[in-house]
Amino acid sequence: MSVHLHWFLPTGGDGRTLVDRHAYTDGGIRRDRITPVSGVRAPDIEYLAQIAKAAEQLGFEAVLTPTGTWCEDAWLTTVALTQVTERLKFLVAFRPGVVSPVLAAQMAATYQRISRGRLLLNVVTGGDSTEQKRFGDHLGHDRRYARTDEFLQIVRGVWGGRPFDFQGEHYQVEGGLTALPPDPLPQIFFGGSSAAAGPVAARNVDVYLTWGEPPEEVKKKIDWIRGLAEKEGRTVRFGIRLHTISRDSSKEAWATAGRLLDDLDPETVAAAQQALGKSESVGQQRMLALHGGSRDRLEISPNLWAGVGLVRGGAGTALVGSHAEVADRIEEYHSLGIEHFILSGYPHLEEAYWFGEGVRPELAARGLLDAGPAPLDGVPAANGRPASAPGGAPLLIAGGR
Repeated sequence: MSVHLHWFLPTGGDGRTLVDRHAYTDGGIRRDRITPVSGVRAPDIEYLAQIAKAAEQLGFEAVLTPTGTWCEDAWLTTVALTQVTERLKFLVAFRPGVVSPVLAAQMAATYQRISRGRLLLNVVTGGDSTEQKRFGDHLGHDRRYARTDEFLQIVRGVWGGRPFDFQGEHYQVEGGLTALPPDPLPQIFFGGSSAAAGPVAARNVDVYLTWGEPPEEVKKKIDWIRGLAEKEGRTVRFGIRLHTISRDSSKEAWATAGRLLDDLDPETVAAAQQALGKSESVGQQRMLALHGGSRDRLEISPNLWAGVGLVRGGAGTALVGSHAEVADRIEEYHSLGIEHFILSGYPHLEEAYWFGEGVRPELAARGLLDAGPAPLDGVPAANGRPASAPGGAPLLIAGGR
């Protein structure tokens, strides 16, 4: 079982700080309680293309693209980026409650043909009723997962190439059909920590995703989903979503984490925690519990830092340390059964290079990576990094401000 490395595409904006242009007060509509932020980069297509190309050059297999109010549309953005990349896959996040399952199956099939088979799907059921209602979805938490269950059954059914009928509580389909099924079928990624989410994963998905909790908690999740899948006669693979701060020395990495923390004033943290505390997502509540809104004892497990979750929803932890230490932690998670590592860092362009040049060779030396196209085809600078990387010639950042 090899490690699959993926990066993140910040379609909601990027920058040198954990606080971006999206405020948390009132769901991000009002910004009066958020400290003004400098160094924020707009998610224009030129900048996103830089990240995608860097991820491909550095040997990442795919990039995850988020979904939500504050992001560019994941389908449209990534299909554009398929035209400026060659091998990179795109893990497209979408909410099943706001699009027809037959239409989603058709969109996936078209995407596979345009991209020559580079689509992966990340199904996001949604844990915030306020966000769901913006898109016209008024179902409660558990009913959303029941609908996702039906949605995925229909998607797989219509990918069969023959008319497919379905009668459920949320969907009724007669003769559903994808005339030209996708080839290959996109792998389906899915996450959810609630009792309602587990059976959906066991019955329908290829890869179950968890956010970056300490290894002992991740093992409990793996055992839970694996047991449910066995009862369904299925096998599910596992992935984890983490940020990274990897440097040539542990001291450098923790200094970077400290700088990110110094950018956060108490009012910003309080506003974020107040908004995030309203989430219905069990996974989000587990993230919040890791730090309790406090800056004290943020290293919740060796090299696992919960500082990101003070102001960011979703994945709230980062692997922090030297390249070897970060590789140690990845190897530890891998030993539990994690295959897919979906990583990110601030800013995403520079951190992709730090990880790709520092940690990836460590993992390769340990025999954890499949042999593939060699990353970093360019001529290295005198310090061993490509001229486009941090520490080489200056980076040219489109859309930075």
